[in-house]
Amino acid sequence: MNIFRHRPLGLLVPALLVVVAGCSTADDSATVAVPTPDVKTAPLCRDLDKVLPRTVDGRSRQDPEPRSAYTAGWGSPAIILRCGIVRPPKMVDPKVALGDDPDAVGGGVNGVEWLMEKEDDGTWRFTTSGRRAYVQVTLPKELSGPDDSAQVLMDLAAAVKKANPEGLASMRH
Repeated sequence: MNIFRHRPLGLLVPALLVVVAGCSTADDSATVAVPTPDVKTAPLCRDLDKVLPRTVDGRSRQDPEPRSAYTAGWGSPAIILRCGIVRPPKMVDPKVALGDDPDAVGGGVNGVEWLMEKEDDGTWRFTTSGRRAYVQVTLPKELSGPDDSAQVLMDLAAAVKKANPEGLASMRH
C-alpha cells in the first residue's frame, strides 16, 4: 500500500499533475474527476476503498489519476468507481421510477440496487441506490451492455454492502 495515498502532498501534487499531463498519450492510465463527499459520506467512501476487490471482471486494480480514496479502477481501458458523488438527476426523475425511460432503469445485483444509465456514447453507468453514499461505476466501451456488467456488479457487491450500509444518501445535488 502506498503510504502517501491518503495524505495531502501540498505543492508537490500540482507539480506532479503538470508533469503527468505532459506525458505521452500512449499511457493507458485513466484520469477521472475525484468526488468531494460531505463529512458523513467521506468515511464510508474511505472504508469502501479499503475493502474493494483486487480484481473485477478478471481485471487487476489500477487506480486512476489523481490517486484518491474516492476513486478506483480496474484494467485498461478501466472500469472506474467513484464514491461520494452527488445524487444523479435521474434518481428523482419520475419517468425512471415508472420505467418509462429506456436509457435509465433500476435493478439489483447480489443485494445492491443500482440505477443503470445508458450514456450518449453507448456505454453504461451504474449508481447505487438505497445506500448511505452514492457509488458510481462506469464501464469502458468494450463492456457496453447491461448484461456485460453483471460480473462487474457481482464482484463489487460484497464490498459495497460491507462499507456502505443501506439508508438514505446525502440529499446534496
